[in-house]
Amino acid sequence: MSTAAAGLRARTDRAPAHRLARSAATPTGAFLSTDAFAQWLQGRARAHRFGVHRIPFADLDGWSFAPGTGTLGHRSGKFFTVEGISVTTGPDPRTHWQQPIIRQPEVGILGLLAKEFDGVLHFLMQAKMEPGNRNLLQLSPTVQATRSNYTKVHRGADVKYIDHFVTPGRGQILADVLQSEHGAWFLRKSNRNMIVQTDEDIPLDEDFCWLTLGQIGTLLHHDNVVNMDARTVLACAPVQPTEDTALLPDTELRSWFTAERSRHDLRVESIPLAQVKDWTHGDTSIDHVDGRYFRVVAVAVQAGNREVTGWTQPLIEPRGTGVVAFVTRRFGGVAHLLVHARVEGGFLDTVELAPTVQHTPDNYAHLAAADRPLFLDSVLNTDPSRIRYACLHSEEGGRFLNAESRYLLVEGDEETAPRIPPPDYQWATLGQLDSLVQHGHYVNVQARTLLAVLNSGAVTL
Repeated sequence: MSTAAAGLRARTDRAPAHRLARSAATPTGAFLSTDAFAQWLQGRARAHRFGVHRIPFADLDGWSFAPGTGTLGHRSGKFFTVEGISVTTGPDPRTHWQQPIIRQPEVGILGLLAKEFDGVLHFLMQAKMEPGNRNLLQLSPTVQATRSNYTKVHRGADVKYIDHFVTPGRGQILADVLQSEHGAWFLRKSNRNMIVQTDEDIPLDEDFCWLTLGQIGTLLHHDNVVNMDARTVLACAPVQPTEDTALLPDTELRSWFTAERSRHDLRVESIPLAQVKDWTHGDTSIDHVDGRYFRVVAVAVQAGNREVTGWTQPLIEPRGTGVVAFVTRRFGGVAHLLVHARVEGGFLDTVELAPTVQHTPDNYAHLAAADRPLFLDSVLNTDPSRIRYACLHSEEGGRFLNAESRYLLVEGDEETAPRIPPPDYQWATLGQLDSLVQHGHYVNVQARTLLAVLNSGAVTL
């Protein structure tokens, strides 16, 4: 009996990778030109009324601190809570700290709808306002919604295009994987990252536009245009590997990563937010006693194009601008990135692969050079001629206020990034990371931003 007669199908489909490559190589879309995009986005900003201002915690509508524990939550029991955790990591010397953190156990959907026009794959992108974005309006995926949003706990309007991602059989699944969010500020938070290709006629809402991957790659060179949710979904696209060799074969790289997960001990315990050590509670913010890391604040929001046009909510506000960088080198002509097996208190499984550097320099300004994080100073002091990519991107604007990081790809050498790296670090190719990101909780959200930059063709190594 033939495989077709038996109902068998190929285990993998290479066609999507070819379609993505063609889209990445197409800098001009079938509808909106890249040059006209900025004017289109400004037009969408003018079409709606947007506003965000800080308020005291007492002015939060529907949010309150629970008696006894101090947990900050919504009266519906949905959305998210701000709680306290106590974290201990190892191996020795063990590190211990306490902090506030966002707990949002429900799994959200970050979905990109794709369709071919004139033989080229385009993606349906949304001009979406998020209260934490410094410039408010950025380019997001087609759907960016928590379960509370798309089940309408807020009693607002329907989430546009959601049926393409929650109704089976509405299109070809190009990517579908659970990925983590920021492990320093979220406790075990996951989102379903999806790309669905459709052949249906799609009515185009005025706040949406079709762009090729090449156009998105161009926009990734502009500060605070493509939001975090769009970047993480694009990183999960099934692209074709560009290399056949690596310093470490895939099995050895996975073995190293598994060993890192095994040797690190991460113990996270929930504690009352009101009792978190070294954090002070005021009328308008919860702050660390040293003025570092982040603070918890409250805002009131107006947004004319959201499912609900006005609300209040808590946000986490980092102290300072982050620096996120992959150091790169070529070995035998093959480009490699220096990955870090990074422990964060909110990770589901102890360790994820992070960029070489992922820090906020202001948090370490008081330390001597020898006590500062590895590679941070060498990246900060890099000769500009070695910087292959640099751009300022916002982090998750729905939960974080003015959270921005400078994302970099930096060429290293034997002195700054040796072939045999320090413990917790390893060299991996882009193809190896693209393979690992097809599985959940391997590659962290910051690394996924830089994968999106590389896979969109914004820059080549």
